[in-house]
Amino acid sequence: MLKYVNTGIVFQEIPDEVTLAINISNCPCRCPGCHSQYLWDDIGLPLDTAAIDAFVSKFGSDITCIAFMGGDADPRAVNQLAQYIHEEHPSFKVAWYSGRLRIPSSINKTDFDYIKIGPYIRHLGPLKKPTTNQRLYRQRLDGTFEDITERFWQR
Repeated sequence: MLKYVNTGIVFQEIPDEVTLAINISNCPCRCPGCHSQYLWDDIGLPLDTAAIDAFVSKFGSDITCIAFMGGDADPRAVNQLAQYIHEEHPSFKVAWYSGRLRIPSSINKTDFDYIKIGPYIRHLGPLKKPTTNQRLYRQRLDGTFEDITERFWQR
């Protein structure tokens, strides 16, 4: 079961979107240098369709995107929630930040409008550094994904 610890409305995680970031616990990645080590523990409240509906009710007019920050312990559950959002709340984009190197083949990537992959590797830096190993992809209208990571880089 997915659990979330907290949420926040953020402006920098997904370009051109006002995003509700949902911080999911029980992260199996445990990246050295992680800024959210509290998410390593299996803590928090259930993240299910009822929680999504409550978030939409509370924040719906203030956001354009819902982002799952983590969920790598149960990627199928993340995928199911992405499907639910697109079916029941189609006005919102859906993003997933995964600390894995690859999204599992069992996941339907087209259920997501944005996918960030890659563990945090301190010496390579975060998304805002051109040296980062992390990548953010946006789904195009034809269902393929384009790498938009450079939009984070400071010029």
